[in-house]
Amino acid sequence: MRPKWDFSSAPVQCIYWRTISLYGNKSDMRILRHCKNIPADLTGATVVIGNFDGVHRGHQAVIGRAAEIARAASTPLIAMTFEPHPRRYFQPDGDPFRLTPFRTKVSQINALGVDAMLVVRFNRKFSQFSGEAFVDQVLLGGLQAKHVVVGYDFTFGRDRGGDTNLLATRAKTDGFVFESVDPVASADDVIYSSTAIRNHLTAGKPGHAAALLGRPFEIAGRVAHGDAIGRTIGFRTANVLLADYLKPAFGIYAVRVGIEADNDIAWHGAVANLGTRPTVGGTKPLLEPHIFDFNEDIYGQRIRVAFIEYIRPEVHFASMEEMTRQMENDCEVARRILKTRAAGAA
Repeated sequence: MRPKWDFSSAPVQCIYWRTISLYGNKSDMRILRHCKNIPADLTGATVVIGNFDGVHRGHQAVIGRAAEIARAASTPLIAMTFEPHPRRYFQPDGDPFRLTPFRTKVSQINALGVDAMLVVRFNRKFSQFSGEAFVDQVLLGGLQAKHVVVGYDFTFGRDRGGDTNLLATRAKTDGFVFESVDPVASADDVIYSSTAIRNHLTAGKPGHAAALLGRPFEIAGRVAHGDAIGRTIGFRTANVLLADYLKPAFGIYAVRVGIEADNDIAWHGAVANLGTRPTVGGTKPLLEPHIFDFNEDIYGQRIRVAFIEYIRPEVHFASMEEMTRQMENDCEVARRILKTRAAGAA
């Protein structure tokens, strides 16, 4: 019989709520913020653990394996992740690196059929937990996990003292089943990883990144008011701040823009500038998609911008006339590119 655990000093607790709308997709996936007194129907779950930044093909394989185990064992499936990302906690002043900020990660994990997502608050107290304490207080005492699934390189606890060997050992002594999932690679032997995806994006290779993600890389956010320069030259744009997203290579991209409509997402072809806009004296990085054949007011709405192909780097033009001519050409190139790609996005 498993012992009763004292949660008075635990780093995580356990209220929950239902997500209502994830970019137009309604969800019954529950979000758990801690693991004290979790709902009875979620105890004894299959638990899959990871940061899951990107929810790429490798992550999908790990979560997919956990889903197979959960179905076979008739248990609920809980995906455990950490916010803020441990890298952001330990490097608070570092450059933005996230592929999927929290809202986007929730949306992607929800699409994989997970019953609940446990979002552990990664703070100083939690960072000092040993690997053993994590197993005792979170996996056993809180979740009463029956199955635990992680990726092959998963580490946890203070100074990364916990790993797959510790989980395998504790599984034998504490009565849960443990499995680590081997790395998954593409046909040309590239292992699916968040690092590889970041490298492709910063090199201006969104197609390569999409192959590892299993979908185009996206930046989502609310449309903000800008300086309206684009409107004066016939290229109205929807301005989106980059927030905590990784910054892909600055330049011009063929993109698709997703706009919520009637509880669904309508996708539109577009060309986008990502950068600081040196020709007009800009300094703050901004994403500015110009949506083709579109004239609706979407200020304040959340949109998704899916990066399809890189067209050219951002440059400083000698005049607005020269910039306008180049933008006309960029639009034609983007339209041709989008015609060769399947419509829609993830």
